[in-house]
Amino acid sequence: MKDASILDDVFDRFFNTVGVFKDREVLRHDYLPERLPHREEQIRRLGEVIAPILKGARCSNIFVYGKTGTGKTAVTKHVLNRLEAKAKEVGASVSFCYVNCRLAGTEYRVLANLCQGIRLAVPFTGLSLGEVFDRFKEGLDMAKRILIIALDEVDAIIKARSDILLYELTRINETLARSRVSIIGISNDLRLKEFLDPRVLSSLSEEEIVFRPYNATELRNILAERAQLAFREGALSEGALSLCAALAAAEHGDARRALDLLRVSGEVAERKGASNVTEEHVREAERLIEHNKVLDALANLTLHSKLVMLSVYHLIRANGYRAITGEIYEVYTEICSELAVSPLTQRRVSTLVNELDALGLLNAQVVSMGRYGRTKRIRMEVTRTLIKEAFSNDSRLGRLIDYEPRCLSKDASGRN
Repeated sequence: MKDASILDDVFDRFFNTVGVFKDREVLRHDYLPERLPHREEQIRRLGEVIAPILKGARCSNIFVYGKTGTGKTAVTKHVLNRLEAKAKEVGASVSFCYVNCRLAGTEYRVLANLCQGIRLAVPFTGLSLGEVFDRFKEGLDMAKRILIIALDEVDAIIKARSDILLYELTRINETLARSRVSIIGISNDLRLKEFLDPRVLSSLSEEEIVFRPYNATELRNILAERAQLAFREGALSEGALSLCAALAAAEHGDARRALDLLRVSGEVAERKGASNVTEEHVREAERLIEHNKVLDALANLTLHSKLVMLSVYHLIRANGYRAITGEIYEVYTEICSELAVSPLTQRRVSTLVNELDALGLLNAQVVSMGRYGRTKRIRMEVTRTLIKEAFSNDSRLGRLIDYEPRCLSKDASGRN
């Protein structure tokens, strides 16, 4: 059968089948529901912190912490949307800008997004950070408003050791005459303070809200509310709904994962021509998501974290099951040289290993070397096939997949 005929068959079958979904979009991450179950306390707390803005006073800066899928972003956007609506009601000059720092990538792009938020056009590249910041301050002061800046995944710029922008933002009110700024930082990492410059920490972390993970009962309630909107009546079995909640609760109470699992389960059922989503479809969806989740995690690493993963990949390919930190650093510096990239210090690479361990991509165990001190013994928690799949399409790293580090060849010849 020709490709066109295969696709015509696929598309016609999908188009002419009723399917299980009524509206699958309500199961996606970026859908913001009217109600956020089991987050009433956090909504009230955030609302109380920012309420003074309605009377023209600047509110405290806030740090919002919690693991992925605990509702931080949804609650923040929900509260800020309601604040903006209330401000229009009472005639207060209030607005907010939301930026995902990981998606923006650099401080410059974060600042460019903030400029767009106050309708100030700046080129997306080409100017110095200082020049863009000066334009942002001038444009904001001319607007005569109170601005709340919500920086989601703020750890992406903090851990890159580039917190110049944060430092400037925490002190921007000293130079504004007619406007005021408050900051909401959102982070998945409860240890984020360890990475903050003390000068930034003292200004930024004035108030904190911590989001705990959802339990299985709470996740089931969230899924049940969304399922009513997402699925046709009778298309989702009770067993499938409960299994999605239980699997997500077992993995850190992640509502995003639960919603993903429910949506992909429905898609698996549709592909199989089923009229009802069952537990079997959930199990198959879990296998698909697990594969894609690891690929996404690898693809979204910073350049140097990718280079550390590649170094471990080459060491384990050459030497077997485990590697130690000194060996990783030697391969890492050689790979950096191949890419004409300045290597980080060995201490910083050791920190990256810890971060990759926390993500579940590596497993690092501290072992004693007797009188030679201690080192970390590291193994990969993902298959080499997944590393190849994640990096082979990367324009810079693709050629390094089959690269054979010279230092490993020397080591091998030295042992013979």
